[in-house]
Amino acid sequence: MDVPDSNVLLFLGFVVVVSLSGVMMPGPVTAAAIIKGYGNRYAGIWIALAHGAVEFPLIALIYFGLGQLFGSKPVMSAIGLVGGAMLIFMGWGMISHRRASPRKERYLPYSPLTVGLITSLSNPYFFLWWATVGLLLIGTASGFGVWAVAAFAAVHWSCDLAWDSALAYASFRSRKLWTRRTMSRILGLCGAVLMAFGAYFMASPLLG
Repeated sequence: MDVPDSNVLLFLGFVVVVSLSGVMMPGPVTAAAIIKGYGNRYAGIWIALAHGAVEFPLIALIYFGLGQLFGSKPVMSAIGLVGGAMLIFMGWGMISHRRASPRKERYLPYSPLTVGLITSLSNPYFFLWWATVGLLLIGTASGFGVWAVAAFAAVHWSCDLAWDSALAYASFRSRKLWTRRTMSRILGLCGAVLMAFGAYFMASPLLG
């Protein structure tokens, strides 16, 4: 029996709400979009593209039945330890170079695409979300057909794109208001956020 189109639209509307609730939560990607957006108004687009490069293959793997792998303790532990260490390294770099000239970007000397990949791959709870909530959403979408899974992936990623782009663009447009002291404080805060998440990601598997 064919599912009415209204049910698919209702489901995709629900996906928007669930996706935005996760996307808008402060985290490593948020900090990266703000900092990289200072010098590049399109940084959010590149960060979202990098996030999608991780997310789309993950959605495909879950659709084909490999979702439980990403929620397993060994995988979560490995991602938490390696990814957490990388975030701490990035965060410390931002703090230690927070007084550097914004033109040189020594505080975060990576392209927005690279930063997007690092902040996406380093978060074990990103993978856990997909192994739980994402698994449920993909299962629901697959009930409508494979085309609905593709639509779900596109809608979910569009939420990432919209939010990351908005953050980066707002950062770029407001940069004239940033004094050197303001820039130093924001870099210090975002660096501390990355280090805090990194420490949390590393400690969670050990404590759990």
